[in-house]
Amino acid sequence: MSTDRGTLLITGTSSGIGLATAVTAAQAGFNTVATLRDPGRAEALLAAADRARVTLDVRRLDVTDADSVAACVEGVARDYGRLDAVVNNAGISNFDPTLEMSTMEALRANLEVNFFGVIAVSRAAMPLLRAARGRLVTIGSVHGLVGQPFNEAYCAAKFAVEGFMESLAPVADAHGVKVSVVVPGFVPDTSFGVFPDINRTTIQAASGPYAPTFADYLAWVGGQGWEAAGQLSQEVADVVVRTLLAERPDFRIPSSRWAADYLDHKLADRDGSTVQRLARTWIGRPATPQEPSN
Repeated sequence: MSTDRGTLLITGTSSGIGLATAVTAAQAGFNTVATLRDPGRAEALLAAADRARVTLDVRRLDVTDADSVAACVEGVARDYGRLDAVVNNAGISNFDPTLEMSTMEALRANLEVNFFGVIAVSRAAMPLLRAARGRLVTIGSVHGLVGQPFNEAYCAAKFAVEGFMESLAPVADAHGVKVSVVVPGFVPDTSFGVFPDINRTTIQAASGPYAPTFADYLAWVGGQGWEAAGQLSQEVADVVVRTLLAERPDFRIPSSRWAADYLDHKLADRDGSTVQRLARTWIGRPATPQEPSN
């Protein structure tokens, strides 16, 4: 496979969406730098790359460690001479029996990974992305637009990512960098999609006065809720790579028909284009000739 798409850095590639995106991007022709917090957990990633007959550059990157972020980005710049795209995928789940039963430490840890980690990597990479007129793609969530019971901290982080990237996008675009957020729904073949009975039982036991409500929520999750509306990591990865290759990608890109319909509960401007066109006028960058102005 000819590597003529440039250099791509992806975070959180040990499993799920990150793993599938790393392999799919390499198949599409990117020099793919697949990063993870613990390189000792790269066995599944390397096996998938071997099956696909592609080569990945596997490196350590802990999004919560400033030195790790700087070392990885600087190493890519040194070894490849450029960085054309970043996919922010690394994240952790948060599934607590509501606010009172969680801890401030757990709440802060969630935001540290799912929000500040995304910002740290994006900030370090932006000078290189500007030089390459590149792409910054972040894996969001329908939980970043529609609040989800018993997922308060995770939703808060994903809402923050949406707001940050929506604000950044028109400025980045004025300087040559396309910013997009890919929005999956439920993805059952990831750690986010696993609801083992032991966790249900343990969390229910710790949920105090919220136990009946939590039981109803779990019944919905296992019935007509998330588990009835899933898509596989590979399907999300295909959307991410199409976004990387698109000439003018939308800002917000639902990864499935179900996710798009779910966002319609909240959004009239589902793909973010109305807000982006408006924001560009605030920085002296009106709609391009190919785009409608309203």
